[in-house]
Amino acid sequence: MMRNITLGQYIPGESVLHRLDPRSKIIWTAVLMVAVFMIDTWQEYVVMGAFIALLLVLSGIPVKQSLKGLKPLLLILAITAILNIFFVKGTPLVELGPVVITYEGLISAVMLFFRLVMLVVSASLMTLTTTPMAMTDGIERMMKPLERIGVPAHEIAMMMSIALRFIPTLMEETDRIMKAQASRGADFDTGNLLKRVKSFIPVLVPLFVSAFKRADELAEAMESRCYRGSKGRTRLKQIRFTMLDLEASIAGILFLALLFGPRFLA
Repeated sequence: MMRNITLGQYIPGESVLHRLDPRSKIIWTAVLMVAVFMIDTWQEYVVMGAFIALLLVLSGIPVKQSLKGLKPLLLILAITAILNIFFVKGTPLVELGPVVITYEGLISAVMLFFRLVMLVVSASLMTLTTTPMAMTDGIERMMKPLERIGVPAHEIAMMMSIALRFIPTLMEETDRIMKAQASRGADFDTGNLLKRVKSFIPVLVPLFVSAFKRADELAEAMESRCYRGSKGRTRLKQIRFTMLDLEASIAGILFLALLFGPRFLA
């Protein structure tokens, strides 16, 4: 499961999404997530699903890689689906004593599943096509106006970038620790839920020790290179909006008009 975390990973490429300005990707990913929460008909689900599939094709990212992030969420998806199936009132389909499965509950569970799939894929596309450094620069540029009221834009962006960068590293470290302990007889797969949770406690201790050690080494490396925040800092690669970003924004606006236009015209 640890290897299925896609958040924070980056796959190099020269696709349309790779070449977009990170600010465009951040803004339109947020807009896309809001749009996913706003859709409520099958027609809108189909249009949104087709659009995200088109983005996946344009990114050049393998479908398997984009969907890997769903595996850690399967338990949450299952629990949410069960709650919707059995507790949403409506037209009964199956009645087993006090347990009633309704048509509305089944439809709600299916829609929620596809909604979460689209959210995970859209978020994964942003991180898989954007380097952590470009993400930092994009967030910092977007927060630049807030520096006038004392908000440390550069420091916040740097912290977010470091957090995203170290998610895959910590997942790999967790996987190594679990394999090392499994080779010494530790069992993580049997027993009830409480026993499984307790079996992960010996994993958390060395993981926290390793995380603090990495943080200390990173701080020393930044200090040894005279890092002093954004003061006097220059960039090797300057990010700027291009014609491609304008074209992508126009395409995004047209898509939103196609998606929600019929609802407002009805």
